[in-house]
Amino acid sequence: MKTNPEVILSNFVVPARPYTFQPINNGLINDTYLVISNAKSVYILQRINHNVFTNIEGLMQNIDAALSLLKSDAYNHIALVKTKTDKTYHTEDGYWRLMSFIDESTTYNTTTNSKIAFEAGKIVGEFHKLLSPAETDTYTDTIPQFHDLRLRKDQFEEALKNANKTRLATATSAIQFAQGLLPKLIEFSSQDLPVRVCHNDTKLNNILFSKSTEKALCLIDLDTLMKGYFYYDFGDAVRTIANTADEDERDLSKITFNKNLFEAFVDGLKTNATQLTKEEIASLPLGAVFMPFIHGLRALTDYLENDKYYKTAYENQNIDRCISLFDFSNKALKEESFMQHVLAEKFSETLQTL
Repeated sequence: MKTNPEVILSNFVVPARPYTFQPINNGLINDTYLVISNAKSVYILQRINHNVFTNIEGLMQNIDAALSLLKSDAYNHIALVKTKTDKTYHTEDGYWRLMSFIDESTTYNTTTNSKIAFEAGKIVGEFHKLLSPAETDTYTDTIPQFHDLRLRKDQFEEALKNANKTRLATATSAIQFAQGLLPKLIEFSSQDLPVRVCHNDTKLNNILFSKSTEKALCLIDLDTLMKGYFYYDFGDAVRTIANTADEDERDLSKITFNKNLFEAFVDGLKTNATQLTKEEIASLPLGAVFMPFIHGLRALTDYLENDKYYKTAYENQNIDRCISLFDFSNKALKEESFMQHVLAEKFSETLQTL
């Protein structure tokens, strides 16, 4: 029997009035509804995917703690709506949460607009500035070893052993690319850097923008909010901002590393990310290679395991995602020197004081 979102909503502390529900289908993990009242969007209702996020209590504690810090004149606050039993989530046919909706906001999957890129950098920096006082040890790992490349390598190699011959043949070039770049990126990921509370999924469509002014408002989809390294959030943002193509674009000629958009993003970032260390800044160029690569490796592994993790709209979507991500990773690798130069120039004042 299909869950009735109206019944779920009745368990939260909301005004008694008629509501309608509009499914939002662009997410890969959770089931999401836009809650509308009097023709105005007022809440986001989500069923959290318990197969992906097994520690719902820890996940919601993370979000609740972070939201208490994520408020400033430059950062729009999102609130968790409590249940009638004063909890942050409701258990009924799964795990449900309700969050406030920021009116007249929008998201972008990709952009060619330098202002959007700048604003994205600015809000990512503000997010990290606001969370810098957080005690990282109090945050639960909602997906343990989420960006641990050694773990992802082991999972990939296990999938290789068990994959069917047809999928292995289709993925031949992607498998070879992964095997070639893994040693370099495993070495890169072994360095000692400050641990921060990170979003861990800062793709462009996880940033809300004002429809009217194009100002970045805040980050959304906080399920992966946990400990991490700053280059995780930097690299995830760059892979969807400097690249103007969709994540599963099949025409690789459309996948680009747009230098102007990259510079605009870094310009926005430097306005707020003053807490970064010299070593963190130095890690960012390869971070822009690492993040699309690890996402591509996960998509490849899932493809070899017959699509167990990601939702797919057609049979080979995961391998298309993988090839697209690997292609951007390769193009970012070729721009490593360019990124080093831009970051040294933009963060020159910060670097001089370190």
